[in-house]
Amino acid sequence: MVDVEGFAADGYDAVRRVFQRLVDDGSETGAGLSVWREGREVVRLSGGWSDAGRSRPWRDDTLVQPYSLSKAFVTLAALAAVRQGAPALDEPISGYWGEYGVRGKDRTTLRHVLTHQAGQPRFAAEAAGIDLLDDGALRESLARAAPEYAPGTSLGEHALTYGHLVDGILRAGAGTTLGEMFHDVVRPALGLDAWFGVPDDALGRVADLEYANPEWPRRLHAAPWLETPDGALDVARVNSRAWRQSVFGACNLHTTATSMAAFFSRLTSEDGPVRELLGPELHAELLASQVTDFDEVFGTRITWTLGFVRDQGKIAKGGIGGSVAWWSLRHHHACAYLTRRLDDHSRAAEIAAALGDDLAVVGED
Repeated sequence: MVDVEGFAADGYDAVRRVFQRLVDDGSETGAGLSVWREGREVVRLSGGWSDAGRSRPWRDDTLVQPYSLSKAFVTLAALAAVRQGAPALDEPISGYWGEYGVRGKDRTTLRHVLTHQAGQPRFAAEAAGIDLLDDGALRESLARAAPEYAPGTSLGEHALTYGHLVDGILRAGAGTTLGEMFHDVVRPALGLDAWFGVPDDALGRVADLEYANPEWPRRLHAAPWLETPDGALDVARVNSRAWRQSVFGACNLHTTATSMAAFFSRLTSEDGPVRELLGPELHAELLASQVTDFDEVFGTRITWTLGFVRDQGKIAKGGIGGSVAWWSLRHHHACAYLTRRLDDHSRAAEIAAALGDDLAVVGED
């Protein structure tokens, strides 16, 4: 048995028991769990290991890549730029990113991108030979490519393209980059222990990802949208220093469970840091339901806000591999479950059930 470190306040014993069992029975090999309520952390648990060699125990400051949970912070960077004056949510991107306005994309807007309706849920086949970390070439491939459907007419999470689209928009429309907006504006405003491009002095805190099953990448419903460019599901590649210190906005934020739960605990607050960062109008836009339709990448009907999945019970974002964070609209607590063992969302779903939450439809299993 592996020790679980941390604490659970009175009333959260069931959550601790579930987490301990997941570690004890091998369902979990390394994870962090945090729950916040009424402005304080009521659960902080760490279990398993942070490295493949199982020599470094998972700690409460362990950083891990949660895949598509990263997208929520791409959204915040985009909206922070909108508040500063450029770009606008509903003006054609082609007005400032001229190269993008070809092959049916001339009326695509930032809102289309942020709600996964821009028609580019994956990189085109022509991008197959581009290196995973050649962000300039990947942005250019998106600008050249035809959309898979007319923007605004269908829905599919922009699985690997989301960050590159926003980065291109910010470069052309605001004279900045996704990385700069996140690190210079979003990260300090929200007090996040989260990184696009992990600094040298934090690399020792990063957890190694591993497959629960070697067949896991091929079993994903979303696999066809994650094939190009090659490497986003290759643990040898994503565990490399080069990847960890790059900016691949769709999926490579590195963060802690405590930081994510703290963020979600303040997400809807009318006097919280997210509203202060964005202002009342954009904060309301961020949280409001924007589109409800069948999402081809998720394989189910879903409601998107500008950056999150929303239903009657929660505002959430998860990623392939099992990491997820959410704000419970019913119970007014926030939870983050971040894992290095890439599998489905059943572990987080068990934690959610112990909290009285339903975690249906949070990531691209």
